[in-house]
Amino acid sequence: MSPSSVSDESDGYRLHISGYSGSAGDAMADSNGQRFSTVDRDNDGWYRHCSQRYGQAGWWFWFCGHSLLNGRYLGNCGNSCAHVQGVMWNHWRGWHYSLKSVSMKIKP
Repeated sequence: MSPSSVSDESDGYRLHISGYSGSAGDAMADSNGQRFSTVDRDNDGWYRHCSQRYGQAGWWFWFCGHSLLNGRYLGNCGNSCAHVQGVMWNHWRGWHYSLKSVSMKIKP
C-alpha cells in the first residue's frame, strides 16, 4: 500500500496518510488508520457516534478528531460557531471556526 491512500469498501475506506507539511498544523494525524464513518455507518471504534455528534458529516474520526472537512459551512460566525459542527481544522483556527472552503488531496 502506498504511503497515502484510502482502502476499499471491505476495509471501511481506511485512511493511510503520512508526510504532512505546512504551517496549519497536522490536524489529521489522528485520522491516520481510521475507517470512514457516517451517520448510518459508525466506524469510530470505541468512541461512538462522532458523525452524529459533530455536524452529521462523514469523516475519518478518531476520538472525534481534530479536523472535519466534510462539515457544513456555518457562515460568517467567526470564532463563535457551534463546537465541531462546521468545516473545522482545529490546529489552525480552533474548534469554533467554520472554514468557508477546503481542498483535500491525497497523492500516492
